[in-house]
Amino acid sequence: MAYIGDVTSGGPSDQRDLPQLTIRKASVGAMANNVYLLTCVGTGKQLLIDAADDHERIMSLLDEGNGSLDTVVTTHQHWDHHRALAQVVATTRAGTAAGEADADSLPVIPARRLVHGDTLTFGDIILDVIHLRGHTPGSVALVYNDPQGHTHIWSGDSLFPGGVGNTQKDPERFALLLGDVQSRIFDVYDDDTWIYPGHGSDTTLGAERPHLQEWRERGW
Repeated sequence: MAYIGDVTSGGPSDQRDLPQLTIRKASVGAMANNVYLLTCVGTGKQLLIDAADDHERIMSLLDEGNGSLDTVVTTHQHWDHHRALAQVVATTRAGTAAGEADADSLPVIPARRLVHGDTLTFGDIILDVIHLRGHTPGSVALVYNDPQGHTHIWSGDSLFPGGVGNTQKDPERFALLLGDVQSRIFDVYDDDTWIYPGHGSDTTLGAERPHLQEWRERGW
């Protein structure tokens, strides 16, 4: 079946097969956090985005790939995105990475502290790192530029269908986040860029771009 990206907490994964990368999306926990497993087709190396909750479900997700795990990336410091991080790392011995400004707030201090413009490599796959300030100080998004297709971005809680992430009604944080999302994502990538958020359904930049001014005017 074609990938649509709609998953429910504790339910089955959805899988997207690209020429060089397999993407698996699952939802875990009471807050329905999205967990993404990326598998390099050529080498079998695997990277997990947000060990959010439910160690057992995450381990079964790894088994949907090849059972191994090379790296866990935590998109930001909020508790609901790293509840299973310590247990997953203890079980898999995977390397860890997170945004520099959020790193010291995580239950496992990451081996790699990410900054804007960094790259992460696993197998044949290269991911670009975007620092998006505002939701948290060190939130990061990961970008895969498919050489045979369009761009894919895992946005954490910084960009969703219908708006940017929660900034607790702080106008300065909102302006910072919307500014980063516009200048570092919308101004850089095409409308067919696929967005995989930290909760809920996926979207594309083309679906969201017409609403940027609306978001700016409403202030959230």
